[in-house]
Amino acid sequence: MNHLNKSVAGFSYIEVLVATVLIAVALVPAIEAFSPGIDSTGYSESLVEDRFQLIAKLEAVLATSFADIDTAATAAGGQTVASSYSDTVTYPDGRQIIRNVFLSRYDGDNADANNNPFDGIDAGLIWVRVEIDGTPLSYESLISDSD
Repeated sequence: MNHLNKSVAGFSYIEVLVATVLIAVALVPAIEAFSPGIDSTGYSESLVEDRFQLIAKLEAVLATSFADIDTAATAAGGQTVASSYSDTVTYPDGRQIIRNVFLSRYDGDNADANNNPFDGIDAGLIWVRVEIDGTPLSYESLISDSD
């Protein structure tokens, strides 16, 4: 038997120490890469809550009688003025949003040929827009007089 080059298999202390340092150095940026995803979770939750608030407000307005909506649209005076249906919602965490409701008679058939849908000629059709103030979030619909 040849016993000339018998070495112990395994890692030396220095090799283990270098590997541990390399893993620790590489782990910090890897963990930081997850940070934006974790941070955006709260934003996504508030975005979903806000969308539900918009839908709820739009449904509440559409469930109102056409005559009441028409009166509010006339009182608002145009599609860029928030109507009396606008309100503020306060969440349990204290965050507040303003739900603006815009109403306008709508010229759906363009009978006057001026290509302005908000000139208020058609008395039987009203445009409804609900938005959260200061955000791009909004929903729009049309409501007609079914009488």
